[in-house]
Amino acid sequence: MPLLERSPPARVVSVSSAGQAAIDFDDVMLERHYSGVQAYCQSKLAQVMFTIDLADELRGRGVTPTCLHPATYMPTKMVRDAGVSPTSALEDGVAATLRLVVAPELDDVSGSYFDGIRAAQPHPQASDPVARARLRELSERLCGERPPGTGFSRA
Repeated sequence: MPLLERSPPARVVSVSSAGQAAIDFDDVMLERHYSGVQAYCQSKLAQVMFTIDLADELRGRGVTPTCLHPATYMPTKMVRDAGVSPTSALEDGVAATLRLVVAPELDDVSGSYFDGIRAAQPHPQASDPVARARLRELSERLCGERPPGTGFSRA
C-alpha cells in the first residue's frame, strides 16, 4: 500500500466476473449448502466489494482501484475443463483489462465496475456499505491483523 501511495498515479485492477451472487454472511463458507458455482459467484462479488471499499479508503491519494468482468467464457483452462464452449476471444478480455490499466480517459475513475470496456452495475450487494464492512471484518478475522497505516489486512 505505501508503494502505491508513493507512486501516483497508480491503478489497482481486480479481475472479477459478471457471475456474482449475494454473500450469505450466516453461511459464508457454504457449509450448509455447498455449491461450487455459488462459491465462485460469491468470491467474485467479494472482489467487487473489496475494490469499492479500497477506492473509498484511497480516495484523494492518487490510487484508483477498479474491477471488471473481462469477457464471457474465454478459452481458458477453467472454461475448457467445465466443458463450456468459449464465446469471447481471449484477446477481448486482455484488451478490456489492459484498458483499465493504461487508458488516459480512466485516470480519475475509481471504485467502478466494468463489463468488458463498458461501465456497468455489479450485484446490488456491492453498493451496501454495511455488507462491505461485514466482509472487511470477516477478511481481517480470517487473514490476520491490519498492517500499520492502512485499513487492509495482510494477505
